[in-house]
Amino acid sequence: MTRLSRLTNIFFHLQSRRVTTAQELADKFGISQRTVYRDIRALEEAGVPVIGEVGTGYYLMEDYRIPPVMFSEQEINALMTAQQIIKMNRDKSLEKGIDDLVTKVKALLKYSSREKSEKLEERIFVFSNTPDQKTEYLASIQSAIVNTQILKIKYHTFYSDSMSERRVEPIAVYLTKNNWLLIAFCQLRKGIREFRIDRILSLEDTSETFAERHFSFGDYLGEHYEKNS
Repeated sequence: MTRLSRLTNIFFHLQSRRVTTAQELADKFGISQRTVYRDIRALEEAGVPVIGEVGTGYYLMEDYRIPPVMFSEQEINALMTAQQIIKMNRDKSLEKGIDDLVTKVKALLKYSSREKSEKLEERIFVFSNTPDQKTEYLASIQSAIVNTQILKIKYHTFYSDSMSERRVEPIAVYLTKNNWLLIAFCQLRKGIREFRIDRILSLEDTSETFAERHFSFGDYLGEHYEKNS
């Protein structure tokens, strides 16, 4: 993380909390307290009104805000709920993204709305009885889909208990029965195939692109279930 990026994230963190300590900032961003002090000083020199109190911590001057973005209470509650659902999901690659998003959104809220969001955060519970078999590939696959990038994967086929290497053109993903599935054109099999993401043993972005193909999820499901009925 560059220093500019870290300063921006520290700013958002300060706006999303009533008060935070140097140690909390050091732990969150993996830096020393001495670096925290230098970063706080840099924010102050940039005109950000950071107030520090011995024995309490750092906070921003009351009513200081970056340009306002309006969120309804329903929108905020939906985001807080989505955060908890993603945290319980089998694929862990989206956690940091949702945590950073929530921090930035909370940084934009008025004090009263922030209090409500923190209250709801403490009152949402999502339980899951799915096996503790975590994956880290969903975010990379999503990126490959939108950028039409070929992926190289090692895949474990459950029924034959075999491992194969595939070059795939990712098209879409969907969640069913607590499992994420990748729909992709498999260059080895010369056709559209499904791959359970928790059975991908390794994944590599080849940086190669492929031609965008028309895809309708509704048509795909219809053809898929007709073929297997």
